[in-house]
Amino acid sequence: MDMVIGFLEGLTIWHWIGLGIVLLAIEVAVGTFDLLWVAAGAFLTAAFMLIVPAPINGWEGQLTFFGVVAILFVLSGRTLFKGLRTKSTSHPNLNDRFASMVGQRGEAATNFDMSRGKVKLGDTVWLALQSDDAVIVEGDAIVVTGSEQGMLKIRLA
Repeated sequence: MDMVIGFLEGLTIWHWIGLGIVLLAIEVAVGTFDLLWVAAGAFLTAAFMLIVPAPINGWEGQLTFFGVVAILFVLSGRTLFKGLRTKSTSHPNLNDRFASMVGQRGEAATNFDMSRGKVKLGDTVWLALQSDDAVIVEGDAIVVTGSEQGMLKIRLA
């Protein structure tokens, strides 16, 4: 126990900065956003040691300050700043080719049998499923309504 108290009494600003850097490095690898707030608490504790006079910034004060700040930062990070976790993009279908095809018009490349066939969009032929009960024959105009199991869902235009 004396060894632990001896270590705690020897805490310096550099220990808190080092802890903050290590936590940031782990955060970069993991990407949870929780360690980001704890790292900010470690950096703020280093600033606390610079500002607050010596009797108050003993190891008890440092650990209490760090604990309170880290808990407050994590709670605020999960509530007030939860929008940082969600990805917003101006191109939501960028890597989803099927989703970007919804609404496109083309033509049936084959007659549909049991609601399955092929359609031509632009210069590419795709496997397709019918989303309605209409009879689709080669050359009919179609419109893409979605996708399912790696095939386009279509209906007559």
